[in-house]
Amino acid sequence: MKLISSSAALSLASAVGLLLAGTGCNRDTVKVYQVETNDTVTAALPPAPGAAPAMPPGAMPTTMPAGLAVPDTSGLPALKYTLPAGWTEKALSQMRVASFTAADNGKQADVSVIPMGGMAGGNLANVNRWRGQVGLGPLDDAAIEQITEKITIAGQGADLFDIAGTSPGSGDAERIIASVLHRDDMAWFFKITGDADLVEKQKPAFIAFLKSVDFGAPAASVAPAVPDMSQLPPSHPPIDGAGAGAMVAPAGDTPTWDVPAGWQEGPLAQFLVAKYIIAGTGEAKAEVNVSSLAGDGGGLAPNVNRWRAQLGLAPATDDDLAKLAAVDVNGAKATIVELTGTNQRTSTPASMVGVVLPLGSQTWFYKLMGDADVVAQQKDALMKFVQSAKYPDAH
Repeated sequence: MKLISSSAALSLASAVGLLLAGTGCNRDTVKVYQVETNDTVTAALPPAPGAAPAMPPGAMPTTMPAGLAVPDTSGLPALKYTLPAGWTEKALSQMRVASFTAADNGKQADVSVIPMGGMAGGNLANVNRWRGQVGLGPLDDAAIEQITEKITIAGQGADLFDIAGTSPGSGDAERIIASVLHRDDMAWFFKITGDADLVEKQKPAFIAFLKSVDFGAPAASVAPAVPDMSQLPPSHPPIDGAGAGAMVAPAGDTPTWDVPAGWQEGPLAQFLVAKYIIAGTGEAKAEVNVSSLAGDGGGLAPNVNRWRAQLGLAPATDDDLAKLAAVDVNGAKATIVELTGTNQRTSTPASMVGVVLPLGSQTWFYKLMGDADVVAQQKDALMKFVQSAKYPDAH
């Protein structure tokens, strides 16, 4: 089994989530694959990223759009996996934490793993982009729900998409199979794409690869890569702030808060501006995460649905969104999101209170999540914490 650091790739992955994983068509039956992670792993850091290779049709760009901040990637978890027989490792781009080639009889398929912050565009945008890459038209949310296959990766629920079409450039049959895993306010994309027959033949190996995936401790010793921002296709729609993921605030730009009694600072993961741990009775606890995105952060609905997915809940309807409460915070309207479900990481009952605060050129996300009793007891403290924030820049 191999273990790689995700530091070298994720600084770009935050911004270009709309281009990655693959989806399926004509698959109305939901399938469930159980992913096991019992293998022993050894550590090996990837080689330093080199120049971005030429990309085949439908491949993912290796760079971020100009003007998008580069986050510190040193707090990310390492990715562990078992390499399937016949797959060959290839040089990493600045976005990929794993990159392989599967070949047979002169045909090739590309395999990639790319993590991104937040919803990374959401299934609707990503699925329709991938369908366009194989010459198919867009679908609506209901149709996408019908073709979504459910799997489990590293103990968490994930979506699998399988789509076959033709390459608009060559006219050859092309297929994309990919899984999207939402974990710790990030989206992990696992994708195989290429010749349709070869990709179909490689599907069992791809599923086996997913079964081997696990996450290790953050690779804190690896310095973040500095991306080249010059190669995003001119035809790509603007994505600044849309699903780009919450960037860690630059030094000196972090807000200050009146931290409630009993809140203990926790270790910062990638994309978090602040983190606190709140202990309850016995082993009960809850956590508060604070993050920030440029612009509208990808929109209210995708972020609400990301939180709902973390608790095993179906996407919100328009009526659900319309019923969300709003409060005044720092002269702006903040949306309050309250949810109860099952924590998809721990399979335990959990509650969440989230605050979405658009403020000037950024959107701030505050999330209190954990044991239902602790969350209920700390809701008022969370709101006082949010109201107490002093932001370094005038908005």
